[in-house]
Amino acid sequence: MKGMILAAGKGTRVRPITQIIPKPMIPILGKPVMESMIQLFASHGIDKIVVNTSHLAEVIENYFGDGHHFNVQLSFSYEGEIVDGNFVSKAMGSAGGMRKIQDFSGFFDETFVVVCGDAWIDLDLTEAVRRHKKNGGIATIVTRDVALEEVSKYGVVVTDSYGKVTSFQEKPAMEEALSTQINTGIYIFEPAIFDYIPAEQEYDIGSELFPKLVESNVDFYATSMDFQWLDVGNISDIWTVTSDIMKGKVPGYPIPGTQVKPGIWVGINTVFDIDSCDITPPVIVSSGCEIQPGATIEGPVVIGANSKVESGAVIKQSLVSEYIHVAASAYVEEKTVFGDYFISHDGYTQSLSELKAVNILNDRRQVQPMMGSLGSISTYIPSATGEEEDILN
Repeated sequence: MKGMILAAGKGTRVRPITQIIPKPMIPILGKPVMESMIQLFASHGIDKIVVNTSHLAEVIENYFGDGHHFNVQLSFSYEGEIVDGNFVSKAMGSAGGMRKIQDFSGFFDETFVVVCGDAWIDLDLTEAVRRHKKNGGIATIVTRDVALEEVSKYGVVVTDSYGKVTSFQEKPAMEEALSTQINTGIYIFEPAIFDYIPAEQEYDIGSELFPKLVESNVDFYATSMDFQWLDVGNISDIWTVTSDIMKGKVPGYPIPGTQVKPGIWVGINTVFDIDSCDITPPVIVSSGCEIQPGATIEGPVVIGANSKVESGAVIKQSLVSEYIHVAASAYVEEKTVFGDYFISHDGYTQSLSELKAVNILNDRRQVQPMMGSLGSISTYIPSATGEEEDILN
């Protein structure tokens, strides 16, 4: 069976992380979120997959390659052009990207599934496709039922008593909502769908294709299913999703490493004497890390692969990405450390280099700066005049 993963968006609500990596590559417990989607496809026999790319396309393409490591066949459709020797992203919209692939190769010659590359789900895709075929429609939206108080966060799908889609509401007020079924960004189509998608132009599935199907009165259905859905829509979602998984609120999500003590998972090739550190679960220490005796880690905390935490450092309720060196004087609380960025859980972002804090948090692969009389990451650093200067607040 065939599928498509939508991965061409710029991920503006997840900046600055998406200035470094595309949104589908955002790691959840060290694994790109799109990797989980490919694995789900493979587990349901969807082994021929096309991914549309645009923003930072090479990051996705270089990581996944031809898909053989995941027991699938992968192909990529780049949306953009070369201008003055530089690649310039030019996304065509979700439906426009589908049409581009179809016009190029006729790839979609049977029932196919389309999903977004920036969410984790444990949906029974086999059952979803079975329902689609039973209804006999040209398209099916997989929906989830949410509490009435939550409808204002989502696109709402309205159906008749037979499940045929009759209208949509975009983030309606609670008192105006006509349904509690929300669009999850999971779609099943027949090849005839391309009769409704214009060629060679930007065109969106949700805001343009679906209203056109309703207007045309074609057989277009929604099917409500019960499944877990973790959406990484903005910066704060990364922390929420990760902490929920670590607290056991997402049954079935695989946690990497070996659980060496209750709530403490450790990868391979690590230097970490748990008993010599002050550790409060849940904590994940990824492969290749060095955690020195005397470090304090209060979960939920994820320490990314190949990172180093010095004796005396304190990390609380935070995410530390790969190859981060956390100096002894660092005090990191309720933050995500990603490359040069120091991000609060509410999305407030600071640059470590601009804050002159790279001698406290930096890339472990770099030559380490000389350490002077440094204050905490959340307090002070000596200025050129010898007077203490607040660097983060």
